[in-house]
Amino acid sequence: KFEYRYYGYFRPLRLQFTLTFIDLSTSLHIHCFVVSQKIPKMSSALGRNLWRHVWRLSTLRASNTAMRSESTSSQLPLQILGDEEEMMRDSVMKFAQEQVKPLVRKMDDESRYDPSIIKALFEQGLMGIEVPVEYNGAGSTLFSSVLAVEELSRVDPSVALLVDVQNTLVNTIIQIYGNDQLKERFLPRLATDTVGCFCLSEESSGSDAFALKTVAKKDGEYYYLTGNKLWITQAAHAGIFMVFANVDPSKGYKGITCFLADLGTPGLSVGNHEDKLGIRASPTSPVFFDNVKVHESNIVGEVGTGYKIAIEILNIGRIGIAAQMVGAARGALDICIPYTKERSQFGKKIYDFQGMQHQIAHVCTQVEAARLMLYNTARMKEAGLNYIKQAAMTKYFTSEVAALTAGKCVEWMGGVGFIKDYGVEKFYRDVKIGAIYEGTSNIQLSTIARLLESW
Repeated sequence: KFEYRYYGYFRPLRLQFTLTFIDLSTSLHIHCFVVSQKIPKMSSALGRNLWRHVWRLSTLRASNTAMRSESTSSQLPLQILGDEEEMMRDSVMKFAQEQVKPLVRKMDDESRYDPSIIKALFEQGLMGIEVPVEYNGAGSTLFSSVLAVEELSRVDPSVALLVDVQNTLVNTIIQIYGNDQLKERFLPRLATDTVGCFCLSEESSGSDAFALKTVAKKDGEYYYLTGNKLWITQAAHAGIFMVFANVDPSKGYKGITCFLADLGTPGLSVGNHEDKLGIRASPTSPVFFDNVKVHESNIVGEVGTGYKIAIEILNIGRIGIAAQMVGAARGALDICIPYTKERSQFGKKIYDFQGMQHQIAHVCTQVEAARLMLYNTARMKEAGLNYIKQAAMTKYFTSEVAALTAGKCVEWMGGVGFIKDYGVEKFYRDVKIGAIYEGTSNIQLSTIARLLESW
């Protein structure tokens, strides 16, 4: 049986082919999903080579597909991905290696994204992974976003952060809390060509996020926003600003409301981005609001519910940051372990020393545990289960493991690990942020301890 359909993740056009093999002795159906190369237009060459191409690629997936089809257990291992998940992972892996990797050193040195990267992320459909198809998104899942962030982070955590914030914070808030009008106005832009940023932190409100001072004064149908935001990821590239401001400070955090404002609105300006230790290509900037006029129709959710939105969305965001940390740890190992198998000292490869083997085995075990925690938490969220404790544990643990892994990789590689040519020192710098943003490690530990009170 042979059939094909368009596949929604990718731009330009790609086709998904389905081959069904039937084992007549067992009546077992094995479905192999195969994605073609980019097809800018239909041609006669496609028809002539179609079967050869499909058959060659289908063999690459047959073993995993058979494993899924023949499993007698209803619960598969966490590492076994669905067909669409495999395609997402493989596509992002290829994109990261071919388009991102050649620019990593340049972007880190210049502390900015190469313009081609942002454009390519939109073209690949990676900026609207969970956005419904009717709003020009891929219509996929949180787990697919996790896979995308993880694979990008293996090459450059800075690029992964752009995808993470767009998908797990900005897009998700509008999808969950926005009305139909807001979805129609903003989601197609966010999925196709416009970066969004999440404006919550201020000078006086870091971990104590609800101590924010930005206010929104109502006048008729409009609100006027005044205040300053700090540490805003992607603000320098943003066209849409998601802003948390207090409409009635006398009510405390119950006055906090979520607004959407467009770049170019009078009074809205972005300051110079910070000179950071790591994730340098990703701009982190202050954003200033000087009597910024926003219509009441741009309120996300209800007036006074911004604090609930922030709390709930940051729980999801922690899963994305955990994916970034796992990917970065794996990226450091991708460079380091092959080096230990090539570098010789005292007449043998340094990997062959038992002391080195034990250290590497310990770190790889930690990374595997972190990855399983990440996948389990994402699956829990998708299943509608209570995942708050697991999200805090996963964010905390993955940031610790990433720091351990990157640090050890620098040490194992010696002098070359300390210089920029090999790239391991960049992972060492990049992963430190995992213990800080979207809830510090101490905040995660406090959350975990509170949720353990009913043990």
